[in-house]
Amino acid sequence: MTAGGDELHALDTPRRCDLEVIDGRAAEVGGIPVRRMLPLRARRTVGAWCFADRMGPTAAGGRALNVGPHPHIGLQTVTWLLGGSLLHRDSLGSEQVIRPHQLNLMTAGNGVSHSEEALSDSSDHLFGIQLWVAQPERTRHGEAAFEHHGELPQVDLGAAVATVLVGDFAGTSSPARRDTDHAGVEVTLRSGSVELPLEAAFEYAVVPLDGTVMVDGCHLSGSGIGYLGTGRDELSLSATTSARVMLLGGRPLEEELVMWWNYVARDRAEITAAHESWCSEDGRFGHVASPLDRITVPGPSWAPSNPKGPQ
Repeated sequence: MTAGGDELHALDTPRRCDLEVIDGRAAEVGGIPVRRMLPLRARRTVGAWCFADRMGPTAAGGRALNVGPHPHIGLQTVTWLLGGSLLHRDSLGSEQVIRPHQLNLMTAGNGVSHSEEALSDSSDHLFGIQLWVAQPERTRHGEAAFEHHGELPQVDLGAAVATVLVGDFAGTSSPARRDTDHAGVEVTLRSGSVELPLEAAFEYAVVPLDGTVMVDGCHLSGSGIGYLGTGRDELSLSATTSARVMLLGGRPLEEELVMWWNYVARDRAEITAAHESWCSEDGRFGHVASPLDRITVPGPSWAPSNPKGPQ
């Protein structure tokens, strides 16, 4: 998913509550509405999680998501759908349909490109979340990879069911690749309350997917995220009707990230070099066998040549 730059808005100011509630912002990606929950001015990362877009839900007969081939470095894309379906293609030769409650995880490493395409038989009501995880130094210059998981482990919590996308939760481990100490869990609540076990060394954020929940007594709806710092070993969630949230957690990052467009790096020079490779088509990002047009954008403002890609 293309991030569309690293533009941060003044609207995402924390509201004081029992937890830090930060408004996301409305955006559009690939022709459909998204709510950007990370990065925000008030909260750039949660553990290694550095990007979160809640996609849709799109209306029947509306525009379908189509994102042409675009590049990534230094991150993992985590795609999770609640409705609709997509076709993933990448420069590794992967061609994978993803449907609700299936996981696509792509590791960019030193460079990968991919597209996300609507299926002709299922373009309505697309609903889901796209997440990025910043790769650590030991893997971010490595080879790209892709994996798909049609089923993931679940934990019955009484008034809720938790699906473990990445990492460990409540004694259950996801089979998905994990390069840092982090976890991503979808929690589906019935009416009632539940206590979620947490890792005290992790910081966490609760991202509403649908419905309204109370998080440690604080109202949280679909407009923003609820951020919790470290030092907690449990979290109380409750709802009067069914609701779903994404729980993101991880050890706080010790390194500063530099993010621009679809690149996650440690300094501007890395991003400049990556974008020059993409625009010159020098082979670093391979080729995606997609019918959609390849995406190019003007280079970062700090780059002297400011490459705009092939004309």
